Amino acid sequence: MNIVRFKSVLFFLFSLLFFCSPAIAKPLEPLVLGMSAAFTGHSKGLGIELYRGSQAYFDKINADGGIGGRKVVIKYYDDGYNPLPAIRNTIKLVENEDVTCLFNYVGTPTVTRVLPVIKHFNSKKPIFLFFPFTGAQPQREFPYEEFVFNLRASYRQETWGLVHNLYMVGRNRIAVFYQADAYGRSGWDGIRKALREKNLNIAAEATYRRGAGFDDSMKRQVEILAEASPDAIISIGAYEACAAFIRDARDAGINIPICNLSFVGSENMVGLLNDLEKKSGKNYTDNLINSQTVPSYEDTSLPAVREYREAMSKNPPPPEGFGKGYDPLPFSCISFEGYLNAKVMVNILKRLDMPQYSGNIYAATLSIRNLDIGIGTDVSFGRGKHQGVDEVYYTTVSDGKFVPLTDWKRWSK
Repeated sequence: MNIVRFKSVLFFLFSLLFFCSPAIAKPLEPLVLGMSAAFTGHSKGLGIELYRGSQAYFDKINADGGIGGRKVVIKYYDDGYNPLPAIRNTIKLVENEDVTCLFNYVGTPTVTRVLPVIKHFNSKKPIFLFFPFTGAQPQREFPYEEFVFNLRASYRQETWGLVHNLYMVGRNRIAVFYQADAYGRSGWDGIRKALREKNLNIAAEATYRRGAGFDDSMKRQVEILAEASPDAIISIGAYEACAAFIRDARDAGINIPICNLSFVGSENMVGLLNDLEKKSGKNYTDNLINSQTVPSYEDTSLPAVREYREAMSKNPPPPEGFGKGYDPLPFSCISFEGYLNAKVMVNILKRLDMPQYSGNIYAATLSIRNLDIGIGTDVSFGRGKHQGVDEVYYTTVSDGKFVPLTDWKRWSK
């Protein structure tokens, strides 16, 4: 065989090999979840930690091949905990990013303002918001409840539990410190309703402006509440402002129980107070109580807690691009909530390829019944039931960190 013929045969064999080889499969399009949250400003720890917890779970799923070969991706935008950027972000996510759904939004003032936008989009194509980090009522009531699925308990449930437990240990003069916006008023209304059930009124109230930081003075608010001689205070705010209020209250000699709701960001708040204690030598963390909508991440008897702690220890997600100057927490109630949000979300996304749902995320979500996610209480959705869990948990500070509160009698009057 001459050299020319040999080259021709070789070329033919290579060509045959190339054309007969199976086509190289293109990677499947990811499942994109759109998130608008505070990643900058005085409340950035809320958005960052919620994102990190969810990402920790999605990282596990993606490492195992994703969902039917599709990776789960969070497309996140910063709104600084302000309504107008949240609206712009929502429009961008729906119109430009082609998201599967909206997910992990943070805050009542932001969520309440994007609800009409979500409702408007649903006149053209289905789009739903899953598991916002807020316990407010608007997304749980007509005309918006159909477009939102909540995992956590409501602020009404949290405030009722705080009022009831304080009442049972003889603390009836309850004052309220709250953020002057939809979030603060939602918590205020829950406290008012819970007190009225017991023929009581709010003893005194004081507000602060959203966006206040730890360096701001809350002395005037402390003075207003102190005039009513309350025997307990419930705060509805974010961690920097609430930490500032606790600081000024303790400096004024007010050592009664001060309670906060789950949204506050309890670990970020107590971190500020712990640093202050080290500098000043004063005690700022006694008699603090926090309601939570997830179990304590210290309760390692729960399978989900063990999974979460392992995920956050072995491969902790970074704060990402918006986390400049932020020191991420090893564990927190907020990142644990994000982890659980992602766990339920994956269960929903896995059902989209089932013939009975055919990509209908609304129907797939309604099919969730008695889902065990490892927290000791099951998750269920259904028509007229767009909140998966009703449990409220309570924590208090011991040795500089929030731990499960098992006995309220220590605050008996």
